[in-house]
Amino acid sequence: MSLHAAEFFAELCLPFHDYAVVGATYFAAPVPGAPLRLRIDFTATIHTDTYGGLRVAVIHPDRGEIDAVALNFLDHGTFHRRDEANNTQPNTKQYGTFSTYRHPGRPPWEGAVATGLRDAIEQYTTVWFPGAWAASTPHRAASRTAHRAPAPPATRSQARTR
Repeated sequence: MSLHAAEFFAELCLPFHDYAVVGATYFAAPVPGAPLRLRIDFTATIHTDTYGGLRVAVIHPDRGEIDAVALNFLDHGTFHRRDEANNTQPNTKQYGTFSTYRHPGRPPWEGAVATGLRDAIEQYTTVWFPGAWAASTPHRAASRTAHRAPAPPATRSQARTR
């Protein structure tokens, strides 16, 4: 069965205009003209054709991979709703993962909620490609509002200071 990688990456709604999905890998040039590239792959589990997350890497054409981070589906709640609805128990092969052998005729990652993964990718790419995310999606950046907690009142400590 097919992994349907192009559809999965489309579901993530990544804002980069210069990208391609080759096989099961997403490649992007978040900053036009810059040498650094972004590569996103699915991470395999110990079970055949079962995937547990994404591996996001920054690639330089001359130096190769500069940095990488693994984003686990379980940590980002990608399949939480699906697993809860199906009563899938933790520590099973299906929990927080997807397999290419499930749901014939439909994407194997059906039921995924990509918001947590997308936010994690945004945080990661903001470090390596400052401004690229905001430049690609000005409406998203403008719609965000910061919710700041009020600062606790300043009180003088009874302890002596030097």
